[in-house]
Amino acid sequence: MVNIQNKARVVIIGGGIIGCSVAYHLTRLGWKDVVLLERKQLTSGTTWHAAGLIAQLRATANMTRLAKYSQELYGTLEEETGLSTGFKRVGAITVALTEDRKEEIFRQAAMARAFGVEIEEISPAEVGERYPHVNLDGVKAGVYLPKDGQGDPGNIALSLARGAQQRGAKIHSQVKVTGVSRRGSRVTGVQWHAQDGDTGEIACDMIVNCAGMWARDVGKMAGVNVPLHACEHYYIVTDNVPDLGHLPVLRVPDEYAYYKEDAGKILLGMFEPKAKPWGMDGIPDSFEFDQLPEDFDHFEPILEKAINRMPLLAKTGIHTFFNGPESFTPDDAYHLGLAPGMDNVWVAAGFNSVGIQSAGGAGMALAQWMEDGARPFDLGDVDIARMQPFQGNKTYLYHRSTETLGLLYADHYPFRQMATARGIRRSPFHAHLDAQGAVFGEFSGWERANWFADPGQDREYRYSWKRPNWFGNAAAEHGAIRTGVGMYDMSSFGKLRVEGPDTQAFLNSICGADMSVAIGKIVYTQFLNPRGGIEADLTITRLTETAYLVVTPAATRLADEVWMRRHVGDHMVVITDVTAGEGVLAVMGPKSRDLLKAVSPDDFSNQAHPFGTAREIEIGMGLARAHRVSYVGELGWEIYVSTDMAAHVFEALWNAGQDFGLKLCGLHMMDSCRIEKGFRHFGHDITCEDHVLEAGLGFAVKTEKGDFIGRDAVLRKRESGLARRMLQFRLTDPEPLLFHNEPILRDGKIVGHLSSGAYGHHIGGAIGLGYVPCVGEAAKDLLASSYEIDVAGTRVAAQASMRPFYDPEGTRLRS
Repeated sequence: MVNIQNKARVVIIGGGIIGCSVAYHLTRLGWKDVVLLERKQLTSGTTWHAAGLIAQLRATANMTRLAKYSQELYGTLEEETGLSTGFKRVGAITVALTEDRKEEIFRQAAMARAFGVEIEEISPAEVGERYPHVNLDGVKAGVYLPKDGQGDPGNIALSLARGAQQRGAKIHSQVKVTGVSRRGSRVTGVQWHAQDGDTGEIACDMIVNCAGMWARDVGKMAGVNVPLHACEHYYIVTDNVPDLGHLPVLRVPDEYAYYKEDAGKILLGMFEPKAKPWGMDGIPDSFEFDQLPEDFDHFEPILEKAINRMPLLAKTGIHTFFNGPESFTPDDAYHLGLAPGMDNVWVAAGFNSVGIQSAGGAGMALAQWMEDGARPFDLGDVDIARMQPFQGNKTYLYHRSTETLGLLYADHYPFRQMATARGIRRSPFHAHLDAQGAVFGEFSGWERANWFADPGQDREYRYSWKRPNWFGNAAAEHGAIRTGVGMYDMSSFGKLRVEGPDTQAFLNSICGADMSVAIGKIVYTQFLNPRGGIEADLTITRLTETAYLVVTPAATRLADEVWMRRHVGDHMVVITDVTAGEGVLAVMGPKSRDLLKAVSPDDFSNQAHPFGTAREIEIGMGLARAHRVSYVGELGWEIYVSTDMAAHVFEALWNAGQDFGLKLCGLHMMDSCRIEKGFRHFGHDITCEDHVLEAGLGFAVKTEKGDFIGRDAVLRKRESGLARRMLQFRLTDPEPLLFHNEPILRDGKIVGHLSSGAYGHHIGGAIGLGYVPCVGEAAKDLLASSYEIDVAGTRVAAQASMRPFYDPEGTRLRS
């Protein structure tokens, strides 16, 4: 009979490396009554057979911060716990076999410098010096990270577990969680069944779902959505290789392979372009340290390339052929955080084959989040709230997982679109846009027109780090918005109706702006956290005395709804997602007023319909609501129309628009226009870490209205002064492209990185936004410096500005 307490502060479900890391970090923060339950033995799901690669560099600054923390932690664990982790800083090399891959890894190297990661671009000859066994045929270049490492995954997890136990955590193996008790939006306890037949229940204040491949099923017990699916993952281990020597990790992503020296042997692993999902009918209850059946035919194409790349493999026997399952999420980012819909269910799962290098940092971040009740820094890339409800669908997950495993080593081109599990969410204008040549991208499940092909032009993305095949199309669409009239679909943006007798007071308590406005007024605002960081960036329209419409980015609709629900308190309001109820067409450009007058008898003059207001209109033979706002910096309206009349309204506008040169536009155009105007993009330019004043959005905050979340932080910042400012940069050379994360150099020294970038077709050069430190500096001193942007290792001179390069006075919006 197991001796399990009947009450705990937190129950962690799952004893892989992430569950052990969460327990370790909670106890390090002083938490007591931490209980971890593992259905079999610690590490017996995926952790035990992981390759144990521990890299520092990830795609964003904060993900890199977590990966760096992991390798630093693993370097000290053995001293703390007495259990060897096998951690060694052996270094790592990634090689490029194509010019596109070379640009990718050189851009990554530039990004690494901005993030403080030690990295070096190296020639093919230098690759050979550091890895003498590799065939250099076709190698264009490489990058070398000297502090990357490798370790024993199982022992790292066990060392974390021991550290947690030394501080009082209780860890129970062979105990399966069979159910979760709930009351409203809170979990109250978990039921368990031990291998010896004993059963029981632990009452708890909260749970953490660290169940790995089983996390989706555990999530269902707790009433939360945890989308992930297991796939088969392959590697081989050779026999002993004489005189192999100590080698860095070698990655050859163009051949989908990685190589790790392992006690005198070579471990060859692969991330093939089309993966094999596993466990469609559920994972057997007996699964423990299990291997899956060999599929040599599936592995063989990778092995053939590997034998050419590493000739010693041709004369070395295979000691182990391994096939084991790992779980993958729909977007290749793991799940972390407080689950939407529940107040005390936390998630740390779905680590997409980067669990060992991520678990230390992810456990630290989640534990701090649980301790403080707020994210320690921006975790938007992995926040579980980014997942849409439909993404828990098993059929969707099956199809998407065939692609996501391979994306780890695919070319990470800008604007790369998912190829699988498409066509799920379509706006009411989808068929009309398709008929006119739309090329769709997928975002949060929505099919969105990103650009429009010309007659006879292939309707497909041809990916490149240089100017893509649609560059001219986006430029023409951009030109139509700036000089004529363009129309694009914004239906995917989230729409949340908030209504009730306390709606005005409620919104004033969570918004920085003053929501005590007239009916029909549109307010640009942010939800702030107590640090003054930006939790949401949105517009809110007062529809009636008691009802408002909150419009959010598509990716954050659920997160923004959750934020509101968690702060409702005693306010009498009802929050309803009405996103699918209305289609939205943006009609923008100097001729937009003329077009609308041609299809509507209503008055669109400045006097009748000023900027920042919304009103009901007749349009064609239907009805709609016209919002005079713009994310592209031009005169224009967003037309909200119920889905039953959406097709008719599109046809009315399109047919009338032929007399005005109306051009259909995609969302690539919207991004390039907004960056010319200096408009911020939530998730890139503004996050929960970015103070609203330092983001240059102080105009949207009205502290005089009374108390609201973040008010004190705004007042403190106004008194103490800004530590950094967001600047807009324009490259003086019109040729290079900017995307994001390129280093910013001020007077020759790296001071930050671009938060976003795009090409300014009207201005004639690439434009970026980014923060620059400015403690104690006046604005004129900041702008007196010389600036450069590091583009794949080449420094390009840049002009800096605090005001938008395009229409800095904002006169075109109000024309």
